[in-house]
Amino acid sequence: MSAPASDSPTPDRSPAVRWFGRLQLLRLLGKSDRTSTWRVEDSRSRQELMLVLPRSQPTGALARDRWLEVVQRAARLNHPRLAATVDIGVQDGWPYAVYDPRDAVTLSERLSGKGLPGTEAAALLIQIVQGLAFAHEAGVAHHDLQFCQLLIGENGQVRVAGVGVGAEMAMRESEQTATTMHAGGLRTHRDSAERDVLAAGILLHQLLTGQRPLDEVDIGHVIDRLPPQGREMMRLPFATAHPIAEALRAIANRATDRQERQRYRNARTLLQALEGWQATDGGASGGTLALLADRVRHGGVMPSSPGAAARAARLALMAQQHTSEMAQLVLDDPALSFELLRQVNAAQARNGRMGAGDPVLTMRRAIAMLGLDGVRRAALAMRDWPGTLGDEEGTGALELLRLVERCKRAGRVAQALRPAGYDGEVVYLVALLQNLGRLLVHYHFADEAQQIRRLMQAAPSPREGEPEEPGMSEEGAAFAVLGADIEAIGASMARQWGFDEGVLAMIRRPPLTTAVHSSGADYETLRVVAGCANEAVDALAQPAPRVAVALQRVLQRYGRLLEIGPRDLHAALQGVAPGDRVDGSGSSEGTAGAPG
Repeated sequence: MSAPASDSPTPDRSPAVRWFGRLQLLRLLGKSDRTSTWRVEDSRSRQELMLVLPRSQPTGALARDRWLEVVQRAARLNHPRLAATVDIGVQDGWPYAVYDPRDAVTLSERLSGKGLPGTEAAALLIQIVQGLAFAHEAGVAHHDLQFCQLLIGENGQVRVAGVGVGAEMAMRESEQTATTMHAGGLRTHRDSAERDVLAAGILLHQLLTGQRPLDEVDIGHVIDRLPPQGREMMRLPFATAHPIAEALRAIANRATDRQERQRYRNARTLLQALEGWQATDGGASGGTLALLADRVRHGGVMPSSPGAAARAARLALMAQQHTSEMAQLVLDDPALSFELLRQVNAAQARNGRMGAGDPVLTMRRAIAMLGLDGVRRAALAMRDWPGTLGDEEGTGALELLRLVERCKRAGRVAQALRPAGYDGEVVYLVALLQNLGRLLVHYHFADEAQQIRRLMQAAPSPREGEPEEPGMSEEGAAFAVLGADIEAIGASMARQWGFDEGVLAMIRRPPLTTAVHSSGADYETLRVVAGCANEAVDALAQPAPRVAVALQRVLQRYGRLLEIGPRDLHAALQGVAPGDRVDGSGSSEGTAGAPG
């Protein structure tokens, strides 16, 4: 609809000029079912401004007052990502809000048909979502996020206008009355905030592709065509003018996922994913890796596993014991094992002694380098279980404990599967290190780890007789939650410990989406053995009907390379070294070409 014009006669005004009170309507910037946005000029100050109106008048004084209350509350918010409101009022029954554009243009005027490079698109959306998050936490939703209400200056700074202007129309569309609005206010606000976040995801799609999603101008129409109202599916195309990083693609696709349960629940979760990707991929400061570094400084890499006090007491009595016996005690606590590896490898790197073949990857060598007193000090300095997670019975602590036990089991399976001549400690520790990123996420990002698990879970089909809805891959879920790959998180920490690129390659699991290859070099053999063990233990964690199929897939990927069959894998999972393929001592100091 066109904006209403005042009936009051005004001398010296051309009939061709349209007015809204004292505001001259210069041009329509955009409209949706809920709002219209205009560039206007104030006849008093001669300043160009932005006018945002609802598309229909509130029905009655109560609705009008409710609209004014929402928009005035939004106008009181002070945030650099929210446009300043210069006037709110009612003209001839039409409520309106006026904003100061400060020489900015709308994002719809700036965007080209080719879209933007991923770093630029993410930077813009981060600013938009920062403003939304601030408003949502103050109890105000936007209700009609559109490109024409996003102001962008020459410096690339974005501000969101029109917050709350579409509120009355939104309530009318959802058939909310004043009574239910106040009775269920929190639920209503949460639903509106989730709609804003979905709208932000749709904005991201258009920023990246330059094309209108589902060929719609009104983002509200796109929302109505997505589940649960509609049945359309919206995913980024692979052919775009600018390449899109896989992590950013995962974030954008999660934001508009056809399964509601997979979408971002609030603006902060979307913001964390975007900022995490921006910092990791774009080289910016902050993000997931920077936050992880801060949390590690505060809480350590991991807390000691349960039983740390007894373990430290036993270490104190082991002065006359063989190093290998001490090593077995240390290996029972992955956190202590990681701490000793960190200390000795970081020290070598600082002293310039790290060269080819030099990384320390056995506890025997680490203990020999640190001495028993050094090991005791490390054990006593570590945080007791469950560290910063607080409650031993809490979900985060229980999930971390389950993961620790799975990692230790994978280490034992890797020992059982290793080819003859490879050191048992090295294989065990490589299997543990392939889980370093997962352990870090479960400890330092417990809430995010829970999100990742939820995104990976399959869900029953909404229609009877159809297959269940698949969950995301672990990599995709981590990208969508943290903006960073779990493997990259582990590699970042290992690099800080002084490990070289050879070790970093070895502790990265073989990708699940490609065939496994190995040249037979020692580092590749260790990587493959540890990867096989970890995938086998992961297979056991599948729902019972899927375990056999998952284990068969592990054999298909690794059987020929490692020369193992079903009996060998079953025996390894039971803790028995299959046949005579394995050097059974597990304590040999020598390793055929393996570091340690």
